[in-house]
Amino acid sequence: MTDTATQMFMDRGFDAVRVAEIAEACGVSEKTVFNYFPAKEPLILDRLESTIAALRTGLAAPEPPPVEAALRILDDELNALTSWLGAQDDPAAAAAASRRFGELIDDTPSLRAYQSQMMDRFTTVAATILAARAGMTPDDPEPQIAATALLGLWRVQARALSKSLSGTADHARVHREVTADVHRAARLITDGLSTFAPGNVGTVA
Repeated sequence: MTDTATQMFMDRGFDAVRVAEIAEACGVSEKTVFNYFPAKEPLILDRLESTIAALRTGLAAPEPPPVEAALRILDDELNALTSWLGAQDDPAAAAAASRRFGELIDDTPSLRAYQSQMMDRFTTVAATILAARAGMTPDDPEPQIAATALLGLWRVQARALSKSLSGTADHARVHREVTADVHRAARLITDGLSTFAPGNVGTVA
């Protein structure tokens, strides 16, 4: 359902496609679509929910440290995209489609707003877990800034991906370039968080 909806949005624009049309294309009722997706935005940004689930699992575990856990989640997400890119018959066209996907989100106010709301949820989830690990409350400034810093890595990855896809369709090169940028940012975060919950933050190679 999400693949069909995404293609329709890409072809015609997010605001031009009605949920009823998506339901018809998928051979289901409009009510069925809303049973799974309470709004139109999650139909194209459904992977954000998977990221929240991965954060809950990765950050709650005693090992690895939070920065490393975040990097593992990001690498899994990047691997999924670059593996898909490498499996396409026309990688250049696939890279162009990925760029258009990002442009669609950037150009659609409701999608930008939904993405921003989800990032706020990411930060809340991360702050709650980091606070518990450090024996603090989620409202304390340390887990708040730590969570904000960690979630900033997702923004770094998104921008690095957009930049890399504009220069090459080589999936291996995209993976290397994006990973390099994310790890540069992660090293800075690790240094900054070294005084918060010592022993829980860790270092980045």
